[in-house]
Amino acid sequence: MSAFLDSLTLLDQISILFFLFVWILFEIVNDHTAIKKHSLSGIMTAQRTQWMLVMVRRDMRMIDTQINGGLQRGAAFFASTSIIAIGGCFALLGSTDIVLQVFQDIPIKNNVSRGLWQTKVLGLALIFTYDFFKFGWSYRLYNYCGILIGATPLATDIANNDSHTDGSKEALRAANMNIIAARHFSAGLRGIFFASGYMGWFIGPKMFIASTLFILLVLIRRQFYSNARNVLDD
Repeated sequence: MSAFLDSLTLLDQISILFFLFVWILFEIVNDHTAIKKHSLSGIMTAQRTQWMLVMVRRDMRMIDTQINGGLQRGAAFFASTSIIAIGGCFALLGSTDIVLQVFQDIPIKNNVSRGLWQTKVLGLALIFTYDFFKFGWSYRLYNYCGILIGATPLATDIANNDSHTDGSKEALRAANMNIIAARHFSAGLRGIFFASGYMGWFIGPKMFIASTLFILLVLIRRQFYSNARNVLDD
């Protein structure tokens, strides 16, 4: 651990702490405070509940299963992408000498040691590993949601009193599962965004801070001030 810290300058350490602080703070504010009700993700959470309540009134569930399947395929795509990115990171580790030579040829003041370079690449691999687990778990939860959709009574069964429930409990159960899956998917996607900001560290700690701030502004705009968010205004 001491050898690792010795390879980092004070500005490197500050930039890492700033990066983690911004990521965690945004996630807390956007997902776990009252502000989330005004964000794009928060409003879509309410729409997911509305979707499942409307589903109860349908006998034909192909539309609902197709929508859920599309969400699941999105999680599968990004999970596969994360695995490829992890493999790319380890390929970079195997090409450390070549990459360092390229850095020396770039007209940027950036004295990167072998150990520091490998530390940066391992950090990037760690982010993509986090993303993979988020997307993988989201995929699994969307699968569970599909099962819960199938377990929701049909409208004709409810109308004919063939079911001992009005279906609202089952619909809300499916909605909550879908919401949790979406939350993990959003966390994984957010990790990819912040991985883009993390790549600024390969240029230097100042660029790391600047790229982190840029990603933060992009996320804030998309969640609260984007055209997509304005579409959902009452």
